[in-house]
Amino acid sequence: MVTATVWQTPVLVVGAGTAGSVLALELAHHGVACMVIDRGGAAEPVGLAHLGGRSMELLRRLGLAAAVRRAGLDADAATDLVWRQRLDRPPVLIAQRPSVNQLRQLYATVNDGSAPAEHHQPIVEARLGQLLRGCLAASPLVDLREGWTATGVRVTPDGVAVTAADGSGEARHTIRARYVVGCDGAASTVRRCAGIELDALAGAHVRYRAIAFRSADLALHSRGPGLSTLVVGGATLLSRPQRHLWAAHLPLGAGELGEFLGSAVEVLGVQDWDDTLPVARLYRRGPVFLAGAAAHGFAPAGDTPDPGIGDAVNLGWKLAALHLGWGGPALLDSYEAERRPRALMDRELLARGLETRRRFGRLAAAGAPADYLAGFLRGEPALADDLGSGYCERYAASPVIRYERGHPPPPGPRITPSTWPGGRAPAVRLADGGQFFDRLGPQFTLVDLTGGGDGRALAAAARSRGLPVAHLPLDEPAVRACWGRRLVLVRPDQHVAWRDDAGLDDWDAVLDTVFGRQPD
Repeated sequence: MVTATVWQTPVLVVGAGTAGSVLALELAHHGVACMVIDRGGAAEPVGLAHLGGRSMELLRRLGLAAAVRRAGLDADAATDLVWRQRLDRPPVLIAQRPSVNQLRQLYATVNDGSAPAEHHQPIVEARLGQLLRGCLAASPLVDLREGWTATGVRVTPDGVAVTAADGSGEARHTIRARYVVGCDGAASTVRRCAGIELDALAGAHVRYRAIAFRSADLALHSRGPGLSTLVVGGATLLSRPQRHLWAAHLPLGAGELGEFLGSAVEVLGVQDWDDTLPVARLYRRGPVFLAGAAAHGFAPAGDTPDPGIGDAVNLGWKLAALHLGWGGPALLDSYEAERRPRALMDRELLARGLETRRRFGRLAAAGAPADYLAGFLRGEPALADDLGSGYCERYAASPVIRYERGHPPPPGPRITPSTWPGGRAPAVRLADGGQFFDRLGPQFTLVDLTGGGDGRALAAAARSRGLPVAHLPLDEPAVRACWGRRLVLVRPDQHVAWRDDAGLDDWDAVLDTVFGRQPD
């Protein structure tokens, strides 16, 4: 084995999946260079990613939303969730998730802060990966090394040293970085080397077999254009955009797929999984961080990269802040404080959905009539409208949020617009037709609704300390109506860091908190 040159980089990202790619692009968005190594491998043959509207808002900041939509499914494609006792029986219940165009029409005249800047977007995983890797390759700040595999991680006095083998198998490289982020999936080498353990969901667990297959069986056809998810007894079948391609999730012991469907199938791939839904006990150990599936193993139970995208953006701007000198150490502490609770909440929602499907299967097997099953499903929280859940994301216990006394307003049935600190700022269309989010700066933005530019001096005071705070005076009735305060400090990830009606004598203390800096 030949020892190659030692490489140096501010941040090393291990894994170029969705989370790793977005993290690297977030760093580049702030002008920070990084190296990305990725071992590669065969893509899931029928993988489909459901990007939520909140993820699309975060990608919009990076200039990627339009490209993702061009590469994604048609904006008229809706998603049916069809519940059946058996394939040869009529549906018990059909729930339809609106298409992107239907949502655009629904929100066309709404401008009270509850209309999101972006809606969801389904996209074939391979296309999303190709798009993101193309962006990495095109960025002058990203050094992408494909075919490289991390083999060891060692913390050093000035950061971390990672050993990696390249695709030739003849050279072993050493990469020295200030920080390393493991975005290398559920079997993360970075997590293992860092000695970080996983916490599984408590309780008895069920093992499943995920099967990618091709079938022309007419019983599987969708009601119309779009995608279908069929819950049949105890199994889940998911249609894919490619003709006759499906994915199935069957509890182990339920028999062969062909026997279950009653027709011949062409199996394209098989993967076993269970519903332990593990979450890492730590998201950080010194200069070593975890993000995406390395931090929370939700796939294939969840078919969305949303948690990983949230991790990547949250950690990316904070690492950039430390590297560029305007962020303090508490920013890095806040990554786990903000993102791990979110993963635990996501896990509970996934577990609740899986349990609903299992209970439906048991009731169907017991001979429950269709009207009884339909009533059971309508009473299940797992079937509630979740279109606004991502937009209500709120960090409730972060060391870098300046909270107010009292309690935030409870989330509504869809989206509750509020600038309560820790929450995502309300998205509003401006009088000129543009989106408010597009007016925010790349770092912090002080939104000034005082009418007299009272926030100008506050922003200037921040900049005099080397803290990047843009001043955004607005005279927009739609913003005033839902923002609740005249001065609102918004973070790079569009979350509210602080708000008030007037500048405070302790403005320096506010800045120390939200930038993670300790007073001198």
